[in-house]
Amino acid sequence: MPRLASTEGLTDIQVEILSTVRSFVDKEIIPYATDLEHKDEFPEAIVEGMKEMGLFGLMIPEEHGGLGESLLTYALVVEQIARGWMSVSGVINTHFIVAYMLMHHGTQEQKERLLPLMATGELRGGFSMSEPNCGSDVSAIRSKGVRDGDEYVLDGQKMWLTNGARAGLIATLVKTDEGGDSVYKNMTTFLVEKEPGFGQTAQGITIPGKIEKMGYKGVETTEMVMDGARVPASSILGGEAGRGRGFYQMMDGVEVGRVNVAARACGISIRAFELAIAYAQQRATFGKPIAQHQAIQFKLAEMATKVEAAHALMVNAARLKDAGKRNDVEAGMAKLLASEYCVEVTQESFRIHGGYGYSKEYEIERLMREAPFLLIGEGTSEIQKTIISRGLLKDYAVKG
Repeated sequence: MPRLASTEGLTDIQVEILSTVRSFVDKEIIPYATDLEHKDEFPEAIVEGMKEMGLFGLMIPEEHGGLGESLLTYALVVEQIARGWMSVSGVINTHFIVAYMLMHHGTQEQKERLLPLMATGELRGGFSMSEPNCGSDVSAIRSKGVRDGDEYVLDGQKMWLTNGARAGLIATLVKTDEGGDSVYKNMTTFLVEKEPGFGQTAQGITIPGKIEKMGYKGVETTEMVMDGARVPASSILGGEAGRGRGFYQMMDGVEVGRVNVAARACGISIRAFELAIAYAQQRATFGKPIAQHQAIQFKLAEMATKVEAAHALMVNAARLKDAGKRNDVEAGMAKLLASEYCVEVTQESFRIHGGYGYSKEYEIERLMREAPFLLIGEGTSEIQKTIISRGLLKDYAVKG
C-alpha cells in the first residue's frame, strides 16, 4: 500500500479487504469512471462487482448474512472507493446508514427480515431527513405522520435522497404527536418500503425524476412525495419503543454518515494528489520536470500533509464509534477538516495540471466538480463548527 493515508494497527483481515478493494478500484472503477460520469450513467457493472465482494453487507453482522466488520473497515473501504469515483461510494453510503440504524435501533423482527436482504444488496437503503425548506435545521421539518388505528398516514415532501429511485427501503423522519415537551421528542423514523424506480412506487409514495447536479453524477438524487401514504405502526424503527425517538436515531446514523463523508473527502484528496504528483514528473517547463521547481514541490508537500491530517482525524472518529464512545465532536472535526482540505487539495492539483486541468479529458476536471459536494453533505462546514463548539463548551464549562 502507498505511504500516504496508511493506517496502523489493522488486522490481517482488514488489510486483505482493503487490498482487494484497492485492486478492484484500480481495475474496475478508475478506467471507466470519467466516461460514466460524463454520461451520468449508473455504474451497474461496478455495483454488481461490489455485491460479489460482499461490500453491501460489510458492517452487517454475520448472523444476518454480512461480514460483521467495523465502522473503521467500512470507512477505509469508502476512502478507497471514493478515490476511484466518489459517486460509487454514494451508492453504499446511505445504504449503510440505514443498515447501521437497523442494527442498533431496530426490533428483532425488523433486523431478521431486512438485514439479510440488505447484506446481499438485493434491498438498497435510502436515508430521508432533509426537506425543500430545511436542511440542517431538522426541527423545521414539516412532514407529518398521523396515527390511524394500526397505521400511520404520512404526508410531506422530502429532498436530496441519494439512491431515491433504486432504494427499496427508506428511513424517513417525520413529525408525530407523541406528547413530548420538545419538537425533537415528537419525531419518529419510519422504515418506508417501496418498489425501486421512479413515479408512484408504493401507495401514496412518489419518486419524481432525478435532480440534475453539477457533480456527483451516476448515482441518482431525488425527491420523495408522501401523499396519504399508509404504513403499518410496525414500520416505526424500533417498534413502539421507537415512537418519538426518531431524531436521536437519525443523529446516531448521521454520525456514521459524517465519518463516511470524511472518508469520501480523503479518497478524493488522495486521488487528486496521485494525479498531481504523477503529472508534475511528466510535464516539463524551462528544461526540467515541473516537480523539480520549488513552487510545485511546496504544493505537493502541503497537499500530502493535508491528506495525512484528514485521514488521521477520520480514522480516530471511526475508532471512537466502534468503541461505543461519543464521537459527535470528533466526527464533526473529521468531516470539517477532510471536506475543506479536499477542496483545497483538489484545487492545487488542478493548478498543477495548468490548462489541461480544465479539459474534460483529464480526471482532475471531474474531481473539481465532485469535491464541493462534500462541503455540504451531512451538514455544512458551519454546522460542523456549531456541533464542535457546543461539545467543547460543554466539556470545558467553567465551574461556578
